[in-house]
Amino acid sequence: MSARFPSILLSLLLLASAAPSRAGNGWSDVASPTPGSPQVIGSYTGGCIAGAVALPWVGDGYQAMRLSRNRYYGHPVLIRFLEGLSQQAAARGNRLLVGDLGQPRGGPMSGGHRSHQSGLDADIWFLQQPRNQVLPRSQTERLGAPSMIRATEGTLNYANWSPRYRDTLKQAALSPEVERIFVNAIIKQALCDSETDRRWLNKVRPWWGHDAHFHVRLTCPFDSAQCQPQKPVPPGDGCDADLANWVRDIVQAARNPKPYKKPAPPSTENLPAACYAVLNGSTAWGR
Repeated sequence: MSARFPSILLSLLLLASAAPSRAGNGWSDVASPTPGSPQVIGSYTGGCIAGAVALPWVGDGYQAMRLSRNRYYGHPVLIRFLEGLSQQAAARGNRLLVGDLGQPRGGPMSGGHRSHQSGLDADIWFLQQPRNQVLPRSQTERLGAPSMIRATEGTLNYANWSPRYRDTLKQAALSPEVERIFVNAIIKQALCDSETDRRWLNKVRPWWGHDAHFHVRLTCPFDSAQCQPQKPVPPGDGCDADLANWVRDIVQAARNPKPYKKPAPPSTENLPAACYAVLNGSTAWGR
């Protein structure tokens, strides 16, 4: 037998074990994080996380929603941020409803998001509950998040909106670890019109959807050298002609809706090579 045969066989076995991960989205099938210290690898839209931790389902001033999705994992700095923001809500007598964070090892989801891959993103519903009220598990799956906008009119839905939501949004934006926050352009436009000091709106960026929740994105942690940061937010408050164009496009799309085309799931092709070690090695660990 050739001396090279064992090494060739080993290479073939490694390729075979990696192939299913590259061919399909095995990231959504993994049930638990990897052990060890946390490490963010890659970007928000093309990355993963080792050593993620779970957000407890209920805490002081918050409750996690849609638990069946198993998307309540993130870097410890994300968990601490959410707990701190929730404690501020609790001090005002409120309870935040927290939507998707990330999967146990991050990576692309089979549906619903193109980001949320590196353990640094979280969705927080605008709707809040009284601090002393905890929803039963069944309600965390069924309760819907109401929209805060009247899309065809380009205005806030004041029947649903509350100053409490503005307060929570501002506190999140003022947190130094927050990189940016995504909201519907109509919501940002309303804040631009109502705020006397608009400097905190710099991190609040317009995006499609995001009318029932806001999306918080944290900066790369200092201990994650492989984390790829996003291009910095432009200077200024963002209350400009570009925002007005966003609002106009949303109104036009609402008034002249096109047939819905379900987007393709995020690709796994742009993941760093280290992410496949996280996925495949962690899968073996979990067996």
